[in-house]
Amino acid sequence: MSTPNPYAAPRAPVADADVTSSSFIPGGRAVPGSHGGTWVSEAWDLFKRQPLMWVLFAIVGVVILLAFMFLPIVGQIAQPLLTPVFLGGVMIGCSDLERGRRLELAHLFAGFRVRFGSLVLVGLIWLGLTVVAGITAAVLGGGAGMWAQFGRGADPSTMAATGLLMTLIMVALLIPISMAMWFAPPLVLFHAQGPVEAMKNSFLGCVKNILPFLIYSLVVLVFALLASIPLGLGWLVFGPVMVASLYTSYRDIFLDQRSTSPVPR
Repeated sequence: MSTPNPYAAPRAPVADADVTSSSFIPGGRAVPGSHGGTWVSEAWDLFKRQPLMWVLFAIVGVVILLAFMFLPIVGQIAQPLLTPVFLGGVMIGCSDLERGRRLELAHLFAGFRVRFGSLVLVGLIWLGLTVVAGITAAVLGGGAGMWAQFGRGADPSTMAATGLLMTLIMVALLIPISMAMWFAPPLVLFHAQGPVEAMKNSFLGCVKNILPFLIYSLVVLVFALLASIPLGLGWLVFGPVMVASLYTSYRDIFLDQRSTSPVPR
């Protein structure tokens, strides 16, 4: 008698996938601005179903992040490549949890078994775009600073202005990159989209919902400040809620049947 593998990705009935595909909205839909707050509240509802397992997710996530930090070069490359993989696993966990199944630690690693290659490619594109953004910010911001110093001579105020300009350029470039990344893992997992197609649809879904995302950002900022007060321990709760809100926002924007739950394809 064979023993089930506890680390295997949860398997869903094939019939469930048909419901998901029929309700999928390519490119997403625009939702009311108030839904930005709803995404967080629905994520909180998912957290309350198994709070201890969610906290365990957060602790293991911190350990993995620290492991990446202690590997100077390998870790810096592996972290962006594997982030979509871990997020994908949590998305599968959210789907199972929503359908009345148990959330397990194995869900955190389910992305290594379901569409792993596509998820890694999402991370690779994300890494490449981020590097290009950094080089662009350095060239544009640093170039402007060099011309200013050439005319006035080097001084602290000029250097500070150059640093600020580079930061602003970097932030401006990272926003669309983050928009392309946000929904990519669930789109790859639940709708069998390729990395480029998933990132394109993710970007379109975010563009159509600027107002909900602004409200979502404000709500997240408030709770992030509160979570940081008790020595940052609140992040053991709010961190998982934020990740779960990625799933609830995806459900709201990309599925037109709120009663259905997506399954990996």
